[in-house]
Amino acid sequence: MCGIAGILESTSQFPAEELRRIALRMADTLRHRGPDDGGVWVDAAAGIALSMRRLAILDLSPAGHQPMQSFFGRYSLVFNGEIYNCEDLRRDLLAEDAQISFLGHSDTEVMLAAFERWGVLNSVKRFNGMFAFALWDRRDRTLTLARDRFGEKPLYYYATPDRFLFASELKALRAHPHFTDEVDRGAVALYLRHNCIPAPYSIYSNTKKLPPASVLTVSVDDFNGTMQQYWSLREVAETGAANPLQCGEDDAVEMLDGLLRDAVKIRMNSDVPLGAFLSGGIDSSAIVALMQAQSGVPIKTFSISSRDKEYDEGADAVRVARHLQTDHTDLCATSQEAMEVIPNLAQMYDEPFADSSQIPTFLVARLARQSVTVSLSGDGGDEIFGGYNRHTWGGALWRNLKPFPLALRKLSAATITALAPDVWDKLFRTLSPILPKAMRQRMPGYKLHKLASVMGSQDAYEMYYRLASHWNQPTHVVNDALEPDTLLTNFNQVNLENAAEQMMYLDSMTYLPDDILVKVDRATMAVGLESRVPILDHRLAEFAWKLPLSLRIRGREGKWILRQLLHRYVPRELIERPKSGFGIPIDSWLRGPLRDWAEALLAESRLRREGFFNPKPIRHIWREHLTGRHNWAYLVWDILMFQSWLDESRRQPEMRSHTEAGEAHLVAYP
Repeated sequence: MCGIAGILESTSQFPAEELRRIALRMADTLRHRGPDDGGVWVDAAAGIALSMRRLAILDLSPAGHQPMQSFFGRYSLVFNGEIYNCEDLRRDLLAEDAQISFLGHSDTEVMLAAFERWGVLNSVKRFNGMFAFALWDRRDRTLTLARDRFGEKPLYYYATPDRFLFASELKALRAHPHFTDEVDRGAVALYLRHNCIPAPYSIYSNTKKLPPASVLTVSVDDFNGTMQQYWSLREVAETGAANPLQCGEDDAVEMLDGLLRDAVKIRMNSDVPLGAFLSGGIDSSAIVALMQAQSGVPIKTFSISSRDKEYDEGADAVRVARHLQTDHTDLCATSQEAMEVIPNLAQMYDEPFADSSQIPTFLVARLARQSVTVSLSGDGGDEIFGGYNRHTWGGALWRNLKPFPLALRKLSAATITALAPDVWDKLFRTLSPILPKAMRQRMPGYKLHKLASVMGSQDAYEMYYRLASHWNQPTHVVNDALEPDTLLTNFNQVNLENAAEQMMYLDSMTYLPDDILVKVDRATMAVGLESRVPILDHRLAEFAWKLPLSLRIRGREGKWILRQLLHRYVPRELIERPKSGFGIPIDSWLRGPLRDWAEALLAESRLRREGFFNPKPIRHIWREHLTGRHNWAYLVWDILMFQSWLDESRRQPEMRSHTEAGEAHLVAYP
């Protein structure tokens, strides 16, 4: 795992040593992503500089050093990620070409040999891994950027007529003296809608995120370049739905066991200590079970618990760990420990990001890093196998809502929201002994308010769009903003008949790469921990989309087939319980210990002075939240995380002198 950065100039304005110094400065802002090693490669005549910081996972020797040049000298590469099938690729390459030889056993060497032998596009189609890389072709004088199929690893790029920059994080781009950091107000509107900024947009004008499963090739003559998609989830979903597997349930579970077992196995390849996050839920428990089944020693597992029972999953994780006999560590994090993370979030995420589960994600990553350098997680299971509530009840909900007049639905929504979420929570706790099992939900008040927010929808797609939105009319809040088109606003209906499958597809294309994977990448990389996600093995996704929907969602139960697999390893009673998110009591914190901090960031005079937001709707929801009239925690958190990011982005870089590998150079820290 690494942080990468680079520069390509049409007419170089810097001599070689200055170009090298700037590239090193960019990479050194990413030291947290790669604390073990660093390097730079420059061809000043071509206007190209590649730099990186390395977290050494495979081949800890100098043979794994980057930037790396190919055996025959055509390519130079900086690479962030892991190619899990690199040994298979190595064997294929050696069998095809006797001239190929390898100095070490890093996957970077294998990638370069693959590019030499098969070409870039054919190679990435054969890669099974998570990756973001930049490849300079000396012969064709082109720079190629590529990103993995689901977008596990980030890659930003910035283009002007004279210059093309790329980096793993925005802070590296800001370290270039000619980078302009103009805030894109349209991106701010998108941020308020989704609590993150979806690809290809970023918070800055002229700066984009490379979409997942994409290859972008630019040259000094064309910085707009050519974009190609080498894998299509839409094609996978439509083809799988049109040609479902014809097999029995037991056979399907057996196939899933084999695929997931292998996906886990190849992600356990590491030259450094390895473990796993364990929440005690379906996904992480399945990953840990298959890890332990293939390990001769107890797997190290990690969880975070809370004294707030509404948000605590630590006890669930401990029970699963005890059954699987893992070497488990649970941290009971106090509210104070969690809140101490907040001042660091803006620097950690580098652009506005407001999924509040970023806090416990960071805490569990920091806990794991004390013992391991690599940790596997269960992310992706909800999107691939239908685990969110909207997948299991969304279609049925719309069928039940549709016959009722819109006015009646809006009246019902108003009745629900007349009681604050915490009042509903208390009511459900009181009635819990007599409620049916299906109604014994965690955080019922929040879920009822979410239901109320969609009852005024005109159709099923609008219902999903509202579920995927925080602020439903963000341009009423962001001054002078036009909200750009995204997949969700310019949706070309995917050829999937079932509403649940459409939602799973959209979640996999939007919420997964733009929120979930960003959250995990930044939280783990902030502490120099590599996170690997077996469920996002593309073979597993292709298999899942071939399954009849009834094997993923059965009745009101999501992830049915994954549950059947897990029952082979963990007793049903340990894992069958109401689903909850990886959350924190942000609503009560904002009314209590965080109130003064929030009030300063939300001050009307400040909002007017900065000019990004219309203060009126923000102050309105803030007052309602403080009085308990409504729980607007998520909307307030969106604004607070933007304001916190704005403060961080306006700080002047601190220039410090560091010495690395015997060479002194300047390092910029944002």
